[in-house]
Amino acid sequence: MNDYTGAHPHTPAGGGDYVSHPHGRPLTITSLTATQILDSRGYPTVEVALTFGESTVVASSPSGASTGAHEAVERRDGGHPFSGRGVRDAVAAVNTDIAARLVGTAFDRLEDIDQAMKELDGTPGLGRLGANAVVAVSMAATRALAELHEVPLYRYLADLTGSAPTLPVPHFNVINGGAHAPGGLAFQEFMIAPVSAANEDHAVQIGAEIYHVLADEIRARYGVTGLGDEGGFAPPIDDPAEALTLLVNAISTAGYTPGHDQIAIAMDPAANGFLTPDGYRIGSRVLTREQLADYYVELVNAFPIRSIEDGFAETDPTGWQLLAERLGDRMQLVGDDLYVTDPARIRDGARNGYSNAALIKPNQIGTVTDTLAAIGAARSEGMACMISHRSGETLDTFIADLAVGTGVGQIKSGAPARGERIAKYNRLVAIETAAPATPYGLR
Repeated sequence: MNDYTGAHPHTPAGGGDYVSHPHGRPLTITSLTATQILDSRGYPTVEVALTFGESTVVASSPSGASTGAHEAVERRDGGHPFSGRGVRDAVAAVNTDIAARLVGTAFDRLEDIDQAMKELDGTPGLGRLGANAVVAVSMAATRALAELHEVPLYRYLADLTGSAPTLPVPHFNVINGGAHAPGGLAFQEFMIAPVSAANEDHAVQIGAEIYHVLADEIRARYGVTGLGDEGGFAPPIDDPAEALTLLVNAISTAGYTPGHDQIAIAMDPAANGFLTPDGYRIGSRVLTREQLADYYVELVNAFPIRSIEDGFAETDPTGWQLLAERLGDRMQLVGDDLYVTDPARIRDGARNGYSNAALIKPNQIGTVTDTLAAIGAARSEGMACMISHRSGETLDTFIADLAVGTGVGQIKSGAPARGERIAKYNRLVAIETAAPATPYGLR
């Protein structure tokens, strides 16, 4: 386990960028079709089925509620159905334009497939075809290439990036606030991270046990539990310190030790969501930039917090630099809305001293190739990475293999409950079962 400075021993070749498969077998897609399905919030998303030879692989795109201004652009239908959130047009883009470009052509590399779609789209944010269409095709193509090379998906991704596969520490989002839950809790996510677990299976066990103890504690204290979009509880509170106290109590009651090297806590305040023209609003208080930085230091001194994500708004670079000065040598500071999985933005953030880690979400950037490039950019700048789901999820487990294959050592996929969240954690355990020698933990 490192000291959260972002150092990583498994740096890909080529200065940390995406590594092409050196001796790839060409992939010829014989059929590519998309359909509209519902995500975990009941909103439409895109599912793609890709056929090659005698095999068919499937992938589906997630969707975020708390989004950065510079994310790749989803294509939504507008109008009355699904309150304008339908994806029939994105589905049609796969079935017509993208299929016409990709079907029947032999592609040697994933990056050639992704580049073909980017050129076909012709816009900076993939808004013409829709990033929700493009990323689903890109994920399916990655699965197809892995199957073509007769290796598990995580192993193929490891080969692409020159990484040593590592089973990641799961960061379970067990209390939801902000854009992910009703109520007055400004901070969006409060997570538990079993950094001292013996292995992945043990980490999932710990997360589930603490989750259920926390449910009992919240029910006893407030009478109701409530759930947010990511399966975490949404108690009727507005004080982040109260949420952190609930976590510490639940960890202890479950028979574990709260601590940076035991069961640590991570937060995603998602400060975009509580920045107002007057300052950062937390409950009844409105804090200046300096006061918010002081508040984070106060919380870190009082609770075993190992990671803070989006502590300041993406439009407040001075706030990011202030927090890095105050806490950057003590813990992990993660940029999400700030970076949106964009390699150029990650490099800029590292060189300006904004953070020491980046959150990685494939649908933010739109292709798997660019996702791997973002991880490479972070590593080349000495930054850590955390793989992440979105609030609107499906049963697709791609990010579990992505976390293992790139060896980043940490993932967040919501609470240890609800099918779309558990699917990722179950996949991690399945990988461990199939490859028990794979190391677990922060690297």
